[in-house]
Amino acid sequence: MRRFLKELDKFESYACQALLCLFVTLLFIQVILRVVFNYGIPWSEELSRFAFVWFVFLGASYAARLSAHNRVTFHLKLLPTKVRNGVEFIADLFWIAFNTLMTIKSIEVIESLMEFPFRSPALDWSMAFLYLIFPISFTLTSIRILQVNYLKLVKGWNSKMSMTLRWSKTKFKGRHGVLR
Repeated sequence: MRRFLKELDKFESYACQALLCLFVTLLFIQVILRVVFNYGIPWSEELSRFAFVWFVFLGASYAARLSAHNRVTFHLKLLPTKVRNGVEFIADLFWIAFNTLMTIKSIEVIESLMEFPFRSPALDWSMAFLYLIFPISFTLTSIRILQVNYLKLVKGWNSKMSMTLRWSKTKFKGRHGVLR
């Protein structure tokens, strides 16, 4: 399981980087072509929009792994650690329930798009393939929420900062093992 989660970390990281590079490059080229040559590539805006949507939803899953989603926690800091962890765990259970509902509903939408196809205007791609990111992302986010809770409640990683630092130490060591 540990190896699977490490591979998932790598996949999410590299996929987000590739999607970010793709849509920024496409938009840059599109701007240059329009400003300098008064010409635009019709499919580039659509592809960059699709890449952006996939980037955002994969990034949301990756942010859940880093425990980087915004939360209102100032009132929880007044509580004892065990109570705070319990309240955060219950909130995470609601989050997982929401993700499960969104996964189910997005699969229904995809099934509908397969039955009654809708195609993108410029690329002529089935919109069902674009919508695949929704069940993928919400499922991955739920896995990441469970992973963070396991690390926090079972392994004893108490704060967001310690989880992020421990993760970054393993990922971003310099040439001589020193954190950059």
